[in-house]
Amino acid sequence: MSDKIPTPITDRDLSSLRGIRHGFFTRNGGVSGGLYGSLNIGFGSDDAKQAVAENRRRTMESLNLPETSLTTIYQVHGATAVHAATSWAHADAPKADGLATSTSGVALGIATADCAPVLFADEKAGVIGACHAGWKGAHAGITDATIAAMEDLGADRQHIIAVIGPCIAQPSYEVGSEFRASFLELDPAYDRFFIPGSRPEKFQFDLPGFVKTKLEDAGVAQAGWLGRDTKDEETEFFSYRRTTLNGEKDYGRLLSTIALAD
Repeated sequence: MSDKIPTPITDRDLSSLRGIRHGFFTRNGGVSGGLYGSLNIGFGSDDAKQAVAENRRRTMESLNLPETSLTTIYQVHGATAVHAATSWAHADAPKADGLATSTSGVALGIATADCAPVLFADEKAGVIGACHAGWKGAHAGITDATIAAMEDLGADRQHIIAVIGPCIAQPSYEVGSEFRASFLELDPAYDRFFIPGSRPEKFQFDLPGFVKTKLEDAGVAQAGWLGRDTKDEETEFFSYRRTTLNGEKDYGRLLSTIALAD
């Protein structure tokens, strides 16, 4: 077993905020092997549970937090955000795709493998949030729901910094015409997030661009994307789409997390 502690990717603007720790973890620095090599934090995978638990512990050690700080949800690709007044065990995770807290020491965690993780912070109010924005959740309004949950705790959207972590980028995300039609039914202006694909009736969808626009339209102070493509960067990230194209049976999950801490 390696003793290496994983080093997450961080955002410059979130890092400048006082009393807030965060990290977008890569697939490196854990103990899992095979398809899950090596920092798989997904209990929903078929990886050994003890390996997943150790990987999750390591992410918290990286942020100088107790392993019990990590607070994740049972993600369902919906638009429900919940409050996390305290941390909870994985077995007690509610079905939701967004979280918000004003409690110090609660590390809000999002698991992804191509979907967009979004971390939120209102430094002035001392409120943070996190959400899982796959295309379904983004389409349904998970970013709006997470912002609303933060405002329930005293945040002001005009003070919120939101950062989209590593996710599948447009050149890697080819979809069918029915997929595109579902977005155009919501708003014809969303056509700007699609470009022609490599085959007839196929399009490439800009998931991070769509999520960023949703955040900007919601009125947050700042919204950005790290610019990292999970599908394309195999040595750095897990990817559901890459796994599917390769005919592999399962895949690991990446962790994105944010916490209030002294």
